[in-house]
Amino acid sequence: MSLTASSTVGQWLDHPVGGPILTAMLAQGGGSPEALAPARNLPLDQLVTLSQGKFPAEMVDALVAAYRDAAPDAADADDGSGAAATWTEAVTPDRFAGQTVIVTGAASGIGRAVAGRVAREGGRVVAVDLAKEGLDELVASLPGADVLAVAGDITSEDLVAEIVRAAGGRVDALANVAGIMDDNSAVHEVTDAVWERVMRVNVEGTMRLTRAVVPGMLEAGQGRIVNVASEASLRGSAAGVAYTTSKHAVVGLTKSSAVMYAGTGVRVNAVAPGAVATGITVPKDAEFGGEKLARYRGNIPSLATSAELAASITFLLSADSVNLNGVVIASDGGWSAV
Repeated sequence: MSLTASSTVGQWLDHPVGGPILTAMLAQGGGSPEALAPARNLPLDQLVTLSQGKFPAEMVDALVAAYRDAAPDAADADDGSGAAATWTEAVTPDRFAGQTVIVTGAASGIGRAVAGRVAREGGRVVAVDLAKEGLDELVASLPGADVLAVAGDITSEDLVAEIVRAAGGRVDALANVAGIMDDNSAVHEVTDAVWERVMRVNVEGTMRLTRAVVPGMLEAGQGRIVNVASEASLRGSAAGVAYTTSKHAVVGLTKSSAVMYAGTGVRVNAVAPGAVATGITVPKDAEFGGEKLARYRGNIPSLATSAELAASITFLLSADSVNLNGVVIASDGGWSAV
């Protein structure tokens, strides 16, 4: 197997030629292969965006060049045995044909991956996000697909009403993906501004849109709602007090709604992602909480892609999740099992 910038981190680390080259380059910057363990299944070039400058594009170019110099005949010498197989998204044609699906947080990351997959599987997508430019890029990336962009703040009742109008009176499924991180602050150092903003987006926004679509679902006798919780909804060591509390609240909203609407055809489930390569903006760590939480990050087993999370979410959005209601699927590579 010949290595390229698109090869996964794991393939580079396990390669007899590429592994030592990558290890040496990391050492020059004071790093080690262990720091990349959660990112083993990610293509090397994706680290450029995710590392926020710590792994620049020039480093990837230099790495590939060094590999080619050291092993010009590597493709012939290496049969690729022992290399981990990588997952490839497999679109299910017409899985959402004739259905309207609302997806929040659709301008980037997990939300964009969910919106894109639903659209490619035949669904009509109402894509919602605060970032209009990102929504425009989503629409442009899906020529011929039925995607309607609605830009605005999901905590606004006016925007919620606009989203429902855009859906045309019928909502078959809702993916509440939009969310923001906190600064990893502990309760004694969290500010009102951080607390209120995280709660407003992660909890209030999710509640408002859910509240708006349920009546139509009840009238239709069917509907699927998927809330994106987090590993932070399953433990106390994944984020700060505001984010952790908000995601525990999302699980409470999910379970309460599942009970309330049981037997009506409306089902409400949640996905709890672990570490995901989304490029989400993470504020600078609070001094006390950031240092405390850093001790637990070594337990993260893997870093997933947005497309991998979309696979879990779109399953729950689809009719194939027929017997699931009130569940929280930990799509975290086994982190919650540690």
